[in-house]
Amino acid sequence: MLTPDRLRAHLVAVRLAGVVATTREESLRSYRLFAARDPRALIGIDPEGAWGPRELLGLMAQRCGVSADPRYTSGPDAIDPERTLAALDAFAGRIGEAARRGAPVLFGTGHPQRLLGFYAGLADALSAAGCEVLTPAQGRCVDILTRFGLRTHRLDYVRGVALVREPASERPGCEPGAHSHSPLPVRVALDAAAAAGGPLPELVVGDHGWVCGAGQLGFEAIGLADTDDPALFVGEAEGRVSVVVPVDDAVRSSYYLPLIRYVLNRACLSQ
Repeated sequence: MLTPDRLRAHLVAVRLAGVVATTREESLRSYRLFAARDPRALIGIDPEGAWGPRELLGLMAQRCGVSADPRYTSGPDAIDPERTLAALDAFAGRIGEAARRGAPVLFGTGHPQRLLGFYAGLADALSAAGCEVLTPAQGRCVDILTRFGLRTHRLDYVRGVALVREPASERPGCEPGAHSHSPLPVRVALDAAAAAGGPLPELVVGDHGWVCGAGQLGFEAIGLADTDDPALFVGEAEGRVSVVVPVDDAVRSSYYLPLIRYVLNRACLSQ
């Protein structure tokens, strides 16, 4: 059995929490962009409060455990593993509630190279528990603004988890999907589900724009976020996102597998 102590040790050993690879410079840049209401940092959240860089730093210190000292401007950032464990417990609670209700669930990730396996493990367990894992708008095209300009992506599902692909990435041997912060894919998926008259998700699970976009539209949303993703934590603070787990979102995919075991155990589900 994976106890909290063993998971805490794992989180720190592989740098999912504790000192993480995300730098302080990256985090502070994201806070400045969010404060300026840059869509690249908002990723679907329309904040109600006056979130300046100082307020965001205070929020991230409270929710993640980053240093609250504004004079600390370079070097590695940090996530308090106790906060990660507490959020994983709350995350597992929402997963367990969805399983008990047999609720329809939508999974989506902007980090398919890293987090696909984590979400797929949860999707498998919820499907086995009687939940419908939704796959609306399969194959639909979505135009996403990237640093290279406007690019057409295709919405796809792998093991029940939504992701987007650029046409060039569909060649054999390419990565399983594109890294994306955009909330457009979840909006397209939810619009398609509503237009089809089928079930709408009672829970959206994911990261980046999948969580923020769904939460902003009034859907219950939970997910993972790094120290440079303030939008999810603002959404949580303002009540549009239910649970955010602070964790480095770009380590090896295998390092997230123990989190599946922990969440499913806490949710009283089996993998």
